[in-house]
Amino acid sequence: MKRRILVLMMVVLALLLTVSGAVAESVGTGFTYQGFLKDSGSPASGTYDFEFRLYDSPTGDLQMGNIAIRDDISVDEGLFTVELDFGSDVFGGSARWLDINVRDGSSTGAYTHLDPRQRLTPTPLALYAERAPLAERVTAPVSNILTTLDSPDDFGRHTSVTIGTDGMALISYYDTTNHDLKVAHCNDTACSSATTTTLDSSGDVGQFTSITIGADGLGLISYYDQTNYALKAAHCDDTTCSGATTATLDAAGQAGQYTSINIGADGLGLISYHENNNGTLNVAHCTNTACSAATTAILDSGGAGDYTSITTGADGLGLVIYYHPLFDSLAVAHCNNVACSSATAVPLGSTGTTIQYTSITIGADSLPLISYYDAGSLMVARCNDVACSGATMTTLDNTGDVGLYTSITIGTDGLPLISYYDTTNDNLKVAHCNDTTCSSAVLTTLDSTGDVGLYTAVTIGADGLPLISYYDATNGDLKVAHCSSVFCTPYFRRR
Repeated sequence: MKRRILVLMMVVLALLLTVSGAVAESVGTGFTYQGFLKDSGSPASGTYDFEFRLYDSPTGDLQMGNIAIRDDISVDEGLFTVELDFGSDVFGGSARWLDINVRDGSSTGAYTHLDPRQRLTPTPLALYAERAPLAERVTAPVSNILTTLDSPDDFGRHTSVTIGTDGMALISYYDTTNHDLKVAHCNDTACSSATTTTLDSSGDVGQFTSITIGADGLGLISYYDQTNYALKAAHCDDTTCSGATTATLDAAGQAGQYTSINIGADGLGLISYHENNNGTLNVAHCTNTACSAATTAILDSGGAGDYTSITTGADGLGLVIYYHPLFDSLAVAHCNNVACSSATAVPLGSTGTTIQYTSITIGADSLPLISYYDAGSLMVARCNDVACSGATMTTLDNTGDVGLYTSITIGTDGLPLISYYDTTNDNLKVAHCNDTTCSSAVLTTLDSTGDVGLYTAVTIGADGLPLISYYDATNGDLKVAHCSSVFCTPYFRRR
């Protein structure tokens, strides 16, 4: 029986490291890996044997470390979890890929090879940071690096950033001057320069962009077609996204505002968005890796769906955060299946007509974390369970009118990091949480030159440091900030 895996989603639970001038006590080299297995086209259930190998590239022959054999692993409706440890010398600060073989747990015969290899997210690279010699870790203080990537016309609104399989950042954004969708491929890990490309110029296209890396290792972008009032997707032709194939996914009822894209547990794109005519929160589940077509579903109505953000939860199901005007509150839709053909939608505790700019990620404790703006404040909500049936809300910054254009990620220290806009001072700011629940945070202004910090998006680079794309409204430029530490604070020393 032929078996294949559509995606293997990694959840790192063991690598919560602090990199500082002192030598930390070793926490080991293992990590937790969660995946989704299909058997003959359906989610697998039962016991399976796995072989895991680690490589330095998606297709190369250089194996890193030993083979990890895990027999009789329980798989429940496609989902499985294994503990992996390839030793202390395999994460040298560069990207790594998992090569996986599988067979039925009752079999002693040959394994079936699963394609493609699965890229590990940057978190395991914290192993290298923790293990590095003291001379490598204690260096002279450096500043955060701010770089203009695209100018002099009006570029850089609606930015979104991710890290490609080549270890370089990919940034999608809107060209306001020409009304085009553009992408910037960074030329180094600090993104001190980039190659920019127009991907779609057919009408007024490119607002509300969101970018991720597909199961094929190529960039996948969701965005809004203002001319045709439609949701579109662009599938990059190569790792640098020097070109793309575009497709219209939903052209009914002004669909496609506030898009957010994620790769589901089945390896296919899952996009949340707002349909304006009927006032609904919708999702589009891509039918193939390139997302040339999609199946759409309505998850909530009554004007729901502004400021959507989507992720895949620890249970392997999609989770969408958004604003619901009927309740004047933050709301969450927890998908009932991998394709998200339906969902359980509930309002969360935070209420107010000013709730905007949501962003969601999964914390190191496997619980969802949400950043958002509410009545002039930067807020964070920590969900009480994987389905986010309830949450605890915390105000992180309320000095002036702050918290617009939020974006949240988890740093290599296992702590949340939020980028956002300070409207009072026209600055780009970050909040580095002091614990996994983000009950408080250290606040830092990153850029204060002109009116800067709109349309922020944050990710963790291949070097383990935060990277933030944003818009410079004074000059109409796309900018990027490469942080000098996991705290995103220059000259930071933890005592």
